[in-house]
Amino acid sequence: MMKPSAAFSPGGERELSRRAFLGRGLAGTMALATAAQAGPGLGGPCRPGWIDAHVHVWTPDTRRYPLAPGWRREQMAPPSFTPWQLLAHARAVGVDRVVLIQMSFYGFDNSYMLDTLERFPGVFSAVAVIDEHHRPRQTMKQLLRRGVRGFRIHPGRRDLQTWIDSPGMHTMWRTAAETGQAICALVNPEALPLLDRMCTRYPDTTLVVDHFGRIGIDGQIRSADLKNLCRLARHRRAFVKVSAYYALGKKRPPYTDLLPMLRRVYESFGPERLMWASDCPFQVQNGHTYTDSIDLIRKRADFLSEADRRWILRQTAQRVYFS
Repeated sequence: MMKPSAAFSPGGERELSRRAFLGRGLAGTMALATAAQAGPGLGGPCRPGWIDAHVHVWTPDTRRYPLAPGWRREQMAPPSFTPWQLLAHARAVGVDRVVLIQMSFYGFDNSYMLDTLERFPGVFSAVAVIDEHHRPRQTMKQLLRRGVRGFRIHPGRRDLQTWIDSPGMHTMWRTAAETGQAICALVNPEALPLLDRMCTRYPDTTLVVDHFGRIGIDGQIRSADLKNLCRLARHRRAFVKVSAYYALGKKRPPYTDLLPMLRRVYESFGPERLMWASDCPFQVQNGHTYTDSIDLIRKRADFLSEADRRWILRQTAQRVYFS
């Protein structure tokens, strides 16, 4: 999740009921998931559609899935964004797999996301949030067995140096190298040098930087920040999500002001280490659309070849999250 400064609202979005979705499209999605197991692909089964590498889902059923302490129902905006609502957006543009990112509303309780994985086999992968101060190694290995392929780290309001150098954080990076899970960092640009240092110390750990390292969240894309992001490219297991366009730069579709930044990271990392993501549901609020997001890669980045697009829209995320 990366919210812009304005509050989100449902925007008149009509909720798609579970029964309606099942009748109109879920069966097709699941049939596609089953049929796709027929042959091997790059890092996993062959699949024809795109992958959205960053989405949050939640349910208004707070009795079954209670919110974490400090969160209130009125902070859930939109009030509902279930897997069925998500897939209505995704399937319309050819996205058939999605990486779910644990939503902050639920804290360390990953139950809703894990239940979603089980309900939609082959459609979702997952990035969990755990307490790095409480048995992180054991928790990471337990969640690997549940299908969790990465862990979100975020400093919150903590001092950056204290955060990155905590014993639990080092345990997470070491364990991720053993298990093949990714460390997925939601950070502001000032934290990028710290990630660089951790990648040097743990070269076998996969790092995924969310949302261009949030460069441009204040409207300014600074060359020094971009240099720090691209410096990570020298680490062979560092990846970048080119995502959350609604919150970066001018924050207006068609987001062409972000193309120079996209081109710079493309030239540094290559398409094999970039992955597109929407950051829904925030990408489908306040005049922004799912199509606007994916079309920056599909149609507007004219420096990308068709092979490049396949990497950014599918193959990179497949290697990291679905292999």
